[in-house]
Amino acid sequence: MFAPVYLDHNATTPIDPAVREAMLPWLGERFGNASSRHEYGRAARKAIDEARAQVAVAVNAHPTEVIFTSGGSEANNLFIKGAAASMKPGLVAVSAVEHPCVREPATQLVRSGWRCVEIGVDTDGLIDLQAFEGVLAEKPKLVSVMLANNETGVIQDVAALAAGVRAKGGWMHCDAVQALGKIDVDFRALGVHGLSVSAHKIYGPLGAGALIVDKRVELAPLIAGGGQERNLRSGTENVMAIVGFGKACELAVAARQERSQRLAGLQLRLEAGLVQLGGKIFSAAAPRLSNTSFFAFEGVDGETLVGKLDRAGFAVASGSACSSANPEPSHTLMAMGVGESLARAAVRVSFGAGSTQQDVDGFLKALGENLASLRTLAAIAV
Repeated sequence: MFAPVYLDHNATTPIDPAVREAMLPWLGERFGNASSRHEYGRAARKAIDEARAQVAVAVNAHPTEVIFTSGGSEANNLFIKGAAASMKPGLVAVSAVEHPCVREPATQLVRSGWRCVEIGVDTDGLIDLQAFEGVLAEKPKLVSVMLANNETGVIQDVAALAAGVRAKGGWMHCDAVQALGKIDVDFRALGVHGLSVSAHKIYGPLGAGALIVDKRVELAPLIAGGGQERNLRSGTENVMAIVGFGKACELAVAARQERSQRLAGLQLRLEAGLVQLGGKIFSAAAPRLSNTSFFAFEGVDGETLVGKLDRAGFAVASGSACSSANPEPSHTLMAMGVGESLARAAVRVSFGAGSTQQDVDGFLKALGENLASLRTLAAIAV
């Protein structure tokens, strides 16, 4: 029987068997509430503390700086809204290629008297430094720029950007959800005040994430209650998911370098084939994640192509999974100045731990066959 090939690891990843093994006891005999004072509670607290240390090691932070959340979206919202609630309204700036879970909370601050602006990018998706300097001249109070883009894979020089924000007295946040496990993510070296990460992008469980917060930063909680997570995220901790997140971080650190190098080879193989088929690869000249290729074929609808490839046994995406219900073309590509027609043609392949050369070759074969079919139909229609 034909086994479908999963090439959408930027959307989510399968749980690593070692992560599942670490989580299983918390689905059965281990079930304590970490706030309880008895043995069951102490065991749960110890497991959370161990996971917190594992996450901290993965991003070069102190365990006390790790605040567990339900995922990257909550972590991003917690920093942006939590920081804004602790200061007087001013200017909040986010890059034009941010994930919706950064753009939306920043935009919502306008209701509270803030002014929100987007920092432009160049045609490769990198921050336009002239635009950035223009924003800095207005002394923004909050700035958020992602480390690696979920669609193009473009890697931003966040450390340099953060230095500029700090020099103006602002707070800098970075969404590193797509970067963790693929490139080095160093909270100290980046020099940011807040850093968001998530478990399900690194072969951990859905529903677990963390905000890494500089202890000198004062945030207002989004969720009030029992005061868990340094009083920043009340609610009984999801011990099972947190344990899985910690284990996934430990494994991600160990595998990162070898996996990144191997996937870079697959990326080169794929993109050489895409070029031969007449494809346009977005952000090809920019530093990118080695597992991500975002491309298009002029005149071929991306959603239609994704559907045909799915039926051929290859799971890919037409853009961000979190925006799949939105019929509009990629916000990232539009910000890069890509025309609407080509943006609607975009398709993303994102490799993972189990991806192989055979997957690439099979994908390119199926892609070529479906492109020929779609182009024939287009010619007949004309």
